[in-house]
Amino acid sequence: MSKDTHIDRDLDLSNANRGVWLVKVPKYVANRWEKAPNDMEVGKLKITKQQGQKPQVSLTLSSAILSISDAANENIPKDHRLDVSTVTQQTLGVFSHVIPTNTDSVVPETEKLYMEGKIVQKLECRPYADNCYMKLKLDSIRKASLPARKVKQLDRVVQSYKPVSDHKNNIEYMERKKAEGKKARDDKDAVLEMLYAAFEKHQYYNIKDLVKITKQPITYLKEILKEVCNYNLKNPHKNMWELKPEYRHYKQPESEAKKEDSDDD
Repeated sequence: MSKDTHIDRDLDLSNANRGVWLVKVPKYVANRWEKAPNDMEVGKLKITKQQGQKPQVSLTLSSAILSISDAANENIPKDHRLDVSTVTQQTLGVFSHVIPTNTDSVVPETEKLYMEGKIVQKLECRPYADNCYMKLKLDSIRKASLPARKVKQLDRVVQSYKPVSDHKNNIEYMERKKAEGKKARDDKDAVLEMLYAAFEKHQYYNIKDLVKITKQPITYLKEILKEVCNYNLKNPHKNMWELKPEYRHYKQPESEAKKEDSDDD
């Protein structure tokens, strides 16, 4: 299958009707929030409602966020206002996905997709034009105007080094690859015997497990699998191989086998 092939996935719509706010915050706020631990209070949101007027929304960053140091070691504004606008002409949604952590298991967990809700309001987080914010803007303008490269005068002779033709890690990798050698193709019948024996233990396998079991090149193994197996594209066994019905010869449980023997007697 090519990388551009679209695969059907199940989408959890249990939160589809939930209203969500889309908030755009300044970059310096986003940088501090990304560095904050999960259990840290990052700020407080205050909503003031007055009859006949739009609700006033403000954000006050916590002292813990303000104390987090960054590369620039800048002081950032504490108080912000949020300009609110209602979304009416567009239909926007928020989606999330959970990527499986254990992909080497015999039956891997599939990726889960969720709809977290639809966006009902957009909010623009803006700082107040106080001395702290003006200093922050002045520093950012000054840094943007600095040249990326500077000419530096040398007061001594710089020792030049001969470039290395190949790095140590590349040499070790090539030597290890030569020592291991390429995977040799076994006889097709021998590979089929290994596959049949594996599918007697489990009905479904992913390609990584089958490569480990047969120790065959993946392209050669896929050629054989396409002849005797079906590839699942839908849940609950998506991206797994299973034997075609005409090749299935699963072992019977011992109790059933003994029963058949007694019937024959």
